[in-house]
Amino acid sequence: MDISQLIADRAAADVYTCDVNDRVRQVVAMLAEKRIGALPVMQGDQLAGIFSERDLIYRMAEEGAACLEKPVGEVMTAPAITVESTSTVIEALGMMTRRRIRHLPVIESGTMCGFISIGDLVKSRMDEIANEAEAMRNYIQTA
Repeated sequence: MDISQLIADRAAADVYTCDVNDRVRQVVAMLAEKRIGALPVMQGDQLAGIFSERDLIYRMAEEGAACLEKPVGEVMTAPAITVESTSTVIEALGMMTRRRIRHLPVIESGTMCGFISIGDLVKSRMDEIANEAEAMRNYIQTA
């Protein structure tokens, strides 16, 4: 399965994002409110980076609470590691494992069209394995 199939029923407009000029405090509040671990950071309609819980932890360790008043554009991870919509779930999982990340903006024709988490990919893979097992059971029963 490729990533475009995984996000086909999601509208790009439904992806939560923040702006490079938003204060870290605001973005942290959004992460908590939405119960999510990361947000794509936008500059206009372009992906500028990604802000995750890890970015916050690293900055808090370095600067303390002062980092909460900075623009998120100063503390985000940039450039964001992305995945093409034509990539497979296995390719995306491999990239996340190698890079030790849990979220990927999905890019199509240079524009962000979705946002996926490792949980999305694992669920997709588990569903695929369950379907293959069921097909195998049906095959064996009819053979």
